Amino acid sequence: MVLAVSSGLVMLNIVILVLLIVWVGVWGLGAWRRRHYATVLSQEEFQAGLRRAQVIDLRPKDQFDRGHILGARSVPYALLRQQGVDLRADMPIYLYDEGMTVSTQAAVYLNKHGFKQLYILKDGYVRWEGKTKKAKYSD
Repeated sequence: MVLAVSSGLVMLNIVILVLLIVWVGVWGLGAWRRRHYATVLSQEEFQAGLRRAQVIDLRPKDQFDRGHILGARSVPYALLRQQGVDLRADMPIYLYDEGMTVSTQAAVYLNKHGFKQLYILKDGYVRWEGKTKKAKYSD
């Protein structure tokens, strides 16, 4: 009886360890991709360059309509992948979403299509403390 309980705990520990290793690997790959394809900017750096860049909100349109960084353009990531978007390659592109996951995917995609001046907002819109524009009317 004791042997069965302890072997069950060993198996549980192994499963937890494997999940932890996979999670760390996925996180590490995301961090590497961000550094390789884009530059991560703090809020202060992002705000300082807003007027000289194409600011792209990658969140779904309904989230954009509820509130977004002032001056941002709504280009949901799915739309970017399906249809492409008219972006200027000679100007910096500032990307953001709720966190940084979708921005990283968009940076990889845009880099593969010739865009090199790619920047991601650190921690995304969730932590944004700068100016925003919210919908006048909410449901």
